[in-house]
Amino acid sequence: MTNAVTATPAAASPAALVHFAAKLAFETDCSDVHAAFQSGEPGFVLLDARGATAYAAGHVPGALNLPHRDITAERMAAWPADTLFVVYCAGPHCNGADRAALKLAQLGWPVKLMIGGVTGWLDEGLGLNTGITADTAIVCAC
Repeated sequence: MTNAVTATPAAASPAALVHFAAKLAFETDCSDVHAAFQSGEPGFVLLDARGATAYAAGHVPGALNLPHRDITAERMAAWPADTLFVVYCAGPHCNGADRAALKLAQLGWPVKLMIGGVTGWLDEGLGLNTGITADTAIVCAC
Protein backbone atom coordinates (compact mmCIF):
# COMPACT_ATOMS: atom_id res chain seq x y z
CA MET A 1 0.00 0.00 0.00
CA THR A 2 1.35 3.43 -0.95
CA ASN A 3 0.65 6.58 1.01
CA ALA A 4 2.34 9.90 1.63
CA VAL A 5 4.84 8.24 3.98
CA THR A 6 5.75 5.23 1.84
CA ALA A 7 5.56 6.84 -1.62
CA THR A 8 9.16 7.99 -1.32
CA PRO A 9 11.43 5.17 -0.15
CA ALA A 10 13.53 5.70 2.96
CA ALA A 11 17.18 6.52 2.38
CA ALA A 12 19.64 3.65 2.35
CA SER A 13 21.23 3.07 5.75
CA PRO A 14 24.66 4.50 4.77
CA ALA A 15 23.02 7.72 3.57
CA ALA A 16 20.84 7.89 6.69
CA LEU A 17 23.94 7.42 8.85
CA VAL A 18 25.68 10.39 7.22
CA HIS A 19 22.55 12.56 7.38
CA PHE A 20 21.66 11.94 11.02
CA ALA A 21 25.27 12.12 12.24
CA ALA A 22 25.61 15.49 10.50
CA LYS A 23 22.31 16.68 11.92
CA LEU A 24 23.47 15.92 15.47
CA ALA A 25 26.66 17.90 14.80
CA PHE A 26 24.50 20.97 14.12
CA GLU A 27 21.70 20.53 16.67
CA THR A 28 20.97 19.53 20.22
CA ASP A 29 17.67 19.40 22.07
CA CYS A 30 16.26 21.00 25.17
CA SER A 31 16.41 17.86 27.30
CA ASP A 32 20.09 17.35 26.53
CA VAL A 33 20.87 21.00 27.33
CA HIS A 34 18.98 20.68 30.61
CA ALA A 35 20.81 17.46 31.52
CA ALA A 36 24.17 19.05 30.69
CA PHE A 37 23.45 21.99 33.02
CA GLN A 38 22.23 19.60 35.74
CA SER A 39 25.59 17.80 35.55
CA GLY A 40 27.36 20.99 36.60
CA GLU A 41 29.79 20.71 33.68
CA PRO A 42 27.84 21.58 30.54
CA GLY A 43 30.90 22.09 28.31
CA PHE A 44 29.28 24.92 26.36
CA VAL A 45 27.97 28.46 26.67
CA LEU A 46 24.23 28.81 26.15
CA LEU A 47 23.22 31.98 24.31
CA ASP A 48 19.71 33.37 24.09
CA ALA A 49 19.72 35.17 20.72
CA ARG A 50 16.56 37.19 21.42
CA GLY A 51 16.40 40.81 22.53
CA ALA A 52 16.76 41.90 26.13
CA THR A 53 13.01 42.38 26.67
CA ALA A 54 12.15 38.84 25.56
CA TYR A 55 15.07 37.46 27.57
CA ALA A 56 13.92 39.28 30.73
CA ALA A 57 10.38 37.95 30.27
CA GLY A 58 11.66 34.37 30.42
CA HIS A 59 14.86 32.56 29.48
CA VAL A 60 16.47 29.18 29.90
CA PRO A 61 18.31 28.99 33.25
CA GLY A 62 22.04 29.39 32.66
CA ALA A 63 21.64 31.22 29.36
CA LEU A 64 23.41 34.47 28.61
CA ASN A 65 21.64 37.10 26.57
CA LEU A 66 23.41 37.94 23.33
CA PRO A 67 21.04 38.99 20.56
CA HIS A 68 22.18 37.80 17.15
CA ARG A 69 22.54 41.39 15.94
CA ASP A 70 25.13 42.03 18.68
CA ILE A 71 27.43 39.10 17.92
CA THR A 72 30.77 40.56 16.85
CA ALA A 73 34.38 39.43 16.87
CA GLU A 74 35.13 41.95 19.60
CA ARG A 75 32.35 40.67 21.87
CA MET A 76 33.25 37.03 21.27
CA ALA A 77 36.91 37.63 22.12
CA ALA A 78 35.95 37.24 25.79
CA TRP A 79 35.88 33.43 25.33
CA PRO A 80 38.60 30.94 24.43
CA ALA A 81 38.62 30.11 20.69
CA ASP A 82 37.47 26.51 21.23
CA THR A 83 34.36 27.45 23.25
CA LEU A 84 31.26 25.65 22.03
CA PHE A 85 28.19 27.87 21.85
CA VAL A 86 24.63 26.58 21.89
CA VAL A 87 22.10 29.12 20.66
CA TYR A 88 18.34 29.37 20.90
CA CYS A 89 15.53 31.83 20.28
CA ALA A 90 11.76 31.81 20.78
CA GLY A 91 11.05 28.57 18.94
CA PRO A 92 10.49 26.98 15.55
CA HIS A 93 8.72 30.11 14.30
CA CYS A 94 11.82 32.26 14.95
CA ASN A 95 15.09 32.35 13.02
CA GLY A 96 17.10 34.35 15.56
CA ALA A 97 19.04 31.26 16.62
CA ASP A 98 19.85 30.46 12.99
CA ARG A 99 21.12 34.02 12.53
CA ALA A 100 23.22 33.74 15.70
CA ALA A 101 24.62 30.37 14.64
CA LEU A 102 25.50 31.76 11.22
CA LYS A 103 27.34 34.73 12.73
CA LEU A 104 29.22 32.52 15.17
CA ALA A 105 30.23 30.13 12.39
CA GLN A 106 31.35 33.06 10.21
CA LEU A 107 33.57 34.15 13.10
CA GLY A 108 35.02 30.64 13.41
CA TRP A 109 33.26 29.48 16.59
CA PRO A 110 31.91 25.97 17.12
CA VAL A 111 28.13 26.25 17.43
CA LYS A 112 25.00 24.15 17.79
CA LEU A 113 21.35 25.12 17.69
CA MET A 114 19.05 24.11 20.55
CA ILE A 115 16.04 22.97 18.54
CA GLY A 116 12.68 24.11 19.83
CA GLY A 117 13.99 27.20 21.61
CA VAL A 118 11.87 28.55 24.45
CA THR A 119 8.80 26.79 23.05
CA GLY A 120 10.58 23.44 23.11
CA TRP A 121 11.94 24.10 26.58
CA LEU A 122 8.43 24.73 27.91
CA ASP A 123 7.07 21.73 25.98
CA GLU A 124 9.55 19.58 27.91
CA GLY A 125 8.03 20.86 31.17
CA LEU A 126 11.15 22.86 32.05
CA GLY A 127 10.96 26.23 33.75
CA LEU A 128 12.25 29.62 32.73
CA ASN A 129 14.06 32.29 34.72
CA THR A 130 12.91 35.88 34.52
CA GLY A 131 14.74 39.16 34.79
CA ILE A 132 18.25 40.21 33.94
CA THR A 133 21.10 39.93 36.41
CA ALA A 134 24.72 41.06 36.19
CA ASP A 135 25.90 37.51 35.47
CA THR A 136 23.45 36.89 32.61
CA ALA A 137 23.33 40.23 30.84
CA ILE A 138 26.36 40.47 28.61
CA VAL A 139 24.93 43.02 26.25
CA CYS A 140 24.05 46.64 26.42
CA ALA A 141 20.38 47.54 26.60
CA CYS A 142 20.20 48.43 22.91
